[in-house]
Amino acid sequence: MNKKLLALYSLKFNPFSSQVPTEALWVPPPIEDFCWRIEQQVGEGGFALVIGDPGTGKSAALRLLAERLVRARDLKVGILTRPQASLADFYRELGHLFGVNLSPHNRWASAKVLREKWLQHQDSSLTRPVLLVDEAQEMGPAVFSELRLLSSADLDSRSILTVILAGDSRLAARLESVDLLPLASRIRSRLRIEALAPPQLLACLQHLLAAAGNPRLLSTALLQTLSEHAAGNLRLLTHLANELLLAALRQEREVIDEKLYFEVFAPEPKPRSKRS
Repeated sequence: MNKKLLALYSLKFNPFSSQVPTEALWVPPPIEDFCWRIEQQVGEGGFALVIGDPGTGKSAALRLLAERLVRARDLKVGILTRPQASLADFYRELGHLFGVNLSPHNRWASAKVLREKWLQHQDSSLTRPVLLVDEAQEMGPAVFSELRLLSSADLDSRSILTVILAGDSRLAARLESVDLLPLASRIRSRLRIEALAPPQLLACLQHLLAAAGNPRLLSTALLQTLSEHAAGNLRLLTHLANELLLAALRQEREVIDEKLYFEVFAPEPKPRSKRS
């Protein structure tokens, strides 16, 4: 955390950092609706899917969802950190997340212990444990299949786990393959995050600035300019704004406006070719 930046611009945190507090994140209506649907789904379990291009807010949506779910009484939430792992490491991480000792090379015994743990949770809390998987397009086919088989009981009539998969368009394409169609058919809730229009990006910027404690940090014209030049991408929007903020800090500018934008992002003049 840059204390000089916070002091100079009267900020509680950097509004354009990737480490913005979860409670300060901007929540558009589609994400709000998705989070509400998942809160209802944990009583029945099953799969859910979040799809979006890089930088559109998938991970932020999962952060918001996780924050809401962990507040629920007696609900166990696990976040898978290595979706690209082998099947043995996948079991190791599940054991760590749900507090059970597993033998990754004895998958029958490991699956039995995990399923018993989840069934006990269901009986005691009337909810299914939740597993969040970001960058799920990196998961191998064997891991996908194992997760599908682990999460159901009683001849596939009973879900014992709630799984939220998030990934880019590669995940959507993989779920259309023959091997993963059984999993795709079990997805109950979906959220597709599209590129945002400039008014939505503008609303996001205004929300972040207000949450950080200085709604007038950027001039009105600069807010509009950033919203129109971010190509609908939230990550690009915050990267542009953060670069301007650092440039202003370096020069100790009190005003961050369009003038600084053109100074920082103006294209370099092309050298003139010498005539022979």
